[in-house]
Amino acid sequence: MKKAWLTLSALAICLAAGNAMAKEYKELRFGVDPSYAPFESKAADGSLVGFDIDLGNAICAELKVKCKWVESDFDGMIPGLKANKFDGVISSMTVTPAREKVIDFSNELFSGPTSLVFKKGAGFTDAASLKGKTVGYEQGTIQEAYAKAILDKAGVKTQAYANQDQVYADLVSGRLDASVQDMLQAELGFLKSPQGADYEVSKPIEDPLLPAKTAVGISKGNKDLKALLDKGIKALHDDGKYAEIQKKHFGDLNLYSGK
Repeated sequence: MKKAWLTLSALAICLAAGNAMAKEYKELRFGVDPSYAPFESKAADGSLVGFDIDLGNAICAELKVKCKWVESDFDGMIPGLKANKFDGVISSMTVTPAREKVIDFSNELFSGPTSLVFKKGAGFTDAASLKGKTVGYEQGTIQEAYAKAILDKAGVKTQAYANQDQVYADLVSGRLDASVQDMLQAELGFLKSPQGADYEVSKPIEDPLLPAKTAVGISKGNKDLKALLDKGIKALHDDGKYAEIQKKHFGDLNLYSGK
């Protein structure tokens, strides 16, 4: 009996220790690059706005934790996670095999294709049509991987930028013939702005290097945070909050694939 009691006591201690090790989050710090309207950008008063921002704040509200946003250039997101500058990345980060080797992801936030942006009538459709032209992209994105692996080899001159605003600035100034980025961001952000009035987008680019699924990026092995975020994302769908936020930004367009 004594031996059995000791065994049960040891088990109880192990369980208690395991529970103590599970981190309780009272605040969630999200990394964001506010140069990607309508997903994330800054309002005139300096506040952060956009689809991703609303989703992040709603997830925090569902989980009853404080939301803190930490601004960073996109190519600093994964290093920032590793340096513990933030707990997660909500900045239109696409899930890719390369990223999954170094960080983990929550369940899907939304999905969207990639496309080219260029002056109306230019008619660019693929890498071959861009030969001899100059195309800009934001560093650290899936579009960078596509530019280096596909466009560079097709005789296209590619140019990296720290953020998407810089890409569009050089596109408008004529330093770039085209840019490559998220299609929805281009259509609903840049093309709807005064500077984007004379531009158009191509059809979605189909390539294995350009997956569509976007999620919250988190540090490798952080199962507690993944479970917490997945719980919050599920709650958004269950209570209709996700649909409400999506309609606010995109009308009847559905960005959620359910994968």
